[in-house]
Amino acid sequence: MTALADTWGANTAQFWLRGQRPDHEVGYDEKTGMWDVHGYPEILHALSDPATFSSHTQRLVPEASGFSEGNLTQLDPPDHHKLRKLVSHAFTPKVVADLEPRIAELTTELMDGMGSRAELVSELAYPLPVIVIAELLGVPSSDRDQFKRWVDGMFNSTNKVALKDRSPEDEKYFADAMEQVGELASYLAGHIRERRERPRADLLTKLVEAEVDGVRLTDAEITNFGMVLLVAGHITTTMLLGNTLLCLDAHPDQFQAVRADRSLVPAAIEESLRFLSPFAAVSRVTTEETELGGVRIPADQMLLLWIAAANRDPRQFADPNVFDVTRDPNPQLGFGRGIHFCLGAPLARLEGKIALNLLLDRFPQLRTDPDDAPRFMPSPNMTGLSRLPLLL
Repeated sequence: MTALADTWGANTAQFWLRGQRPDHEVGYDEKTGMWDVHGYPEILHALSDPATFSSHTQRLVPEASGFSEGNLTQLDPPDHHKLRKLVSHAFTPKVVADLEPRIAELTTELMDGMGSRAELVSELAYPLPVIVIAELLGVPSSDRDQFKRWVDGMFNSTNKVALKDRSPEDEKYFADAMEQVGELASYLAGHIRERRERPRADLLTKLVEAEVDGVRLTDAEITNFGMVLLVAGHITTTMLLGNTLLCLDAHPDQFQAVRADRSLVPAAIEESLRFLSPFAAVSRVTTEETELGGVRIPADQMLLLWIAAANRDPRQFADPNVFDVTRDPNPQLGFGRGIHFCLGAPLARLEGKIALNLLLDRFPQLRTDPDDAPRFMPSPNMTGLSRLPLLL
């Protein structure tokens, strides 16, 4: 996989894809002004202690502060618990299970448009989850080209985000990313205003009508809340689908095992989440001086928790650089852990399982195109494909 990571052009900062480990599992990066955390136990500790490692990182990034209100990923208890409870009913096991026929229908419709060659991301891995989450929220799935433009603009930097001494390139990326966030926020705000006047049977209407401690959510809270659901609700699944197929194709013996025994499909998805973790990093900020991995970290410091590197930590995983669909147990951190564990994880897993099974049913010989290489997303904070050409 090391040679393949270089061949495919995976970001060079993603050293874990090349079988490497850092000199220190916790260390300060003078260039970015942030602390990098790569170890599994260290990251698990930080994710499990929101009182010390706060999710409200935007307070150290003034340009992004306007998008904190109602942003579930930026909230700490008790506000986090209150807002998460509002939307959790939309992702209960029964609700997710009831979506299976619709997901299968959409997958089949999208596959009907495939020829002898296909590009997985644009033809299936992107449209499938974005249609599902758009229908749940109640926004037109036909607007998905706009969603893609906005989301791509948020994650198109090849560099780590820096808190200090940003280069002109970094400043331009950050300004452009905030512009895309603003456009998406304006789009959702328009739908929210419309729901206040004409309610519908969708998640946006439920958020408009919801109350927390007897107080209704503001438009800003619903907008930021909806933005997280729309972005996170599709991008992880898009990467999960592409990554799983890429991992299987690169390991023919594993692919053959999955083809022969479809009960291995969920385990293959879990192993791809470990091996090519979609969200490579999440951020936290210290609320007080603390110790992590034997290193003292002052208060008000930004930490990047490199989940993708933790998922290759040999202290937690035997043969971490081996892709093994029979790995058990597999406590991968691809969906996070603790109070911010991904709300949509059951939906992403279901979409992945349905799509992979239906692809193998329809195209049992599918494989990557040797004359048209896959392409990774440019951001070091993401591990996913922007293109995956297939021969069907």
